[in-house]
Amino acid sequence: MELLGSNVINKFDAQLPFLPKILSIAKALPLQIHPNKDLSAKLHAKDPKKFTDENHKPEIAIALGPFEVFAGFKRNSEIQILFDRLEPLKKFLPSSDGNFSNESVKTICLNILNSSDEIIRDTQKGLQRFPREAFGEQAYILDILPRLQEQYSVEDPGNLVALLTMNFLTLSAGDAIYVPADAPHAYLSGDIVECMARSNNVLNTGFCPRADMDNIELFTAALTFSPHSAKEVLLKSTTSERGRNRKTMEYKPDMSEFNMLKTTLGNGDTETIETISGPSVLFVISGSGKLIAEAESYELNRGYVFFVGQGVETIYEAGQGLVVYRAYAE
Repeated sequence: MELLGSNVINKFDAQLPFLPKILSIAKALPLQIHPNKDLSAKLHAKDPKKFTDENHKPEIAIALGPFEVFAGFKRNSEIQILFDRLEPLKKFLPSSDGNFSNESVKTICLNILNSSDEIIRDTQKGLQRFPREAFGEQAYILDILPRLQEQYSVEDPGNLVALLTMNFLTLSAGDAIYVPADAPHAYLSGDIVECMARSNNVLNTGFCPRADMDNIELFTAALTFSPHSAKEVLLKSTTSERGRNRKTMEYKPDMSEFNMLKTTLGNGDTETIETISGPSVLFVISGSGKLIAEAESYELNRGYVFFVGQGVETIYEAGQGLVVYRAYAE
């Protein structure tokens, strides 16, 4: 009770509800979704060894520098134009002649993921024969495809699912995305701060060996279409009211498990973070300085991590500049 606070104890069964990480990505991470709470409960009941809990796992990623990512689905019109223009893709289209809809995109993903290695390989080779003009504003597909083929293989169906149906974004330092449960995503390259709800549940279907891929039908049935454009993936930050000197930004994803603070200080600057009625984990990204809490002073340097209990006011004093991220729950 003293560290977590009554709010977190009552809402999250007396457990820290989030997990922050620092990731340095040199090779595309698996194309995946994290199932929602209802599906997680069913999967856990059926196979508790593989799906170890009943929770969902929405997450955010904040770029520390250039960050490349596939996240969420493109607008249907962007997907449709590729499948209308490029003959090698037509075999993946639904058999019906109805409107191009979210269900059409699900069927396309299912058909790609169920295709043989030979079909996946021949389709990619066919796409690479087209001039850049055929892809219109999505000509980046021709630039990224060889990288994915080199990292995994020309037979990996994730290459096609990600490039043809998912948003590709290149973010700069401070930019962030929010990935809700059931939304497809794959991190391609860069250094990031990541934070997620506490869960281990995941379904992988690309950028991994075939033997490591999960149930394709389950994956595609669970897919969500929020976000459904590159703009909808982005998570904006705002100046946080918790920073008394207005040197702290805050990322507030549409979930209850956590928010993220980012404090940036110049040489000799200070910031006071007012009390939070729940636990937090802070970590220093760069710089040096001091952390003052409850009349005690602690050294801060790059890589230092602190757990802060609820109800504790904290002061940062920068030496050679200071950047601190802090995930918290209330």
